[in-house]
Amino acid sequence: MSSYPHPLIAREGWPFIALALGLALVVTSLAGLLWASPIWLVWLFCVQFFRDPAREVAGNAKSVVAPADGRIVAIEPVRDTWLNRDALKVSVFMNVFNVHSNRSPVDGEVKQRWYHPGKFVNADLDKASTENERNALWIRTADGHDITCVQVAGLIARRILCYVDAGTGLTRGQRYGFIRFGSRVDIYLPPAARIKVTIGDKVHAATTLLAELP
Repeated sequence: MSSYPHPLIAREGWPFIALALGLALVVTSLAGLLWASPIWLVWLFCVQFFRDPAREVAGNAKSVVAPADGRIVAIEPVRDTWLNRDALKVSVFMNVFNVHSNRSPVDGEVKQRWYHPGKFVNADLDKASTENERNALWIRTADGHDITCVQVAGLIARRILCYVDAGTGLTRGQRYGFIRFGSRVDIYLPPAARIKVTIGDKVHAATTLLAELP
């Protein structure tokens, strides 16, 4: 699975953009630009939401990079229930104006994938990690470190997309999924990982270093 090249506008958004554009053109031709202006705004929103710029990947084999664009909303020791272990959780919240492509935080192999249906509470809240719809990947690095990367749906997100499964090799920064319309990604790291970000920091997928593995 190659990361690049990929379109500047994510393929996941093409149907939405095409539908909004077609409807805007029809209404403009039949009723004029004033009546069509709300539909043109929807089209512009879709274009900005589904943008997917290429990124320079930071760090090295021991680096953990941001899996998504957004803001750091949690850095805390927790119990990783996916792997039944103590871990350090780092959470990135994406609002509707962030790029929503999800990228692998580390170099490694996907050992297992889990999908859990759930609620759609505000992804900015801590309880979203345990109550919302979510898709988790267990990734093991070449050095044997286990990383759990969890896509979490948000208040208006209704579709988590993941294109990898057990046995897939990933490189950090490689695109592996997408969440439509607001969400978060939780990363569960070994407790000895050295965190490089703080609460409130804005991060960019692949280019921002979240942590260094021991």
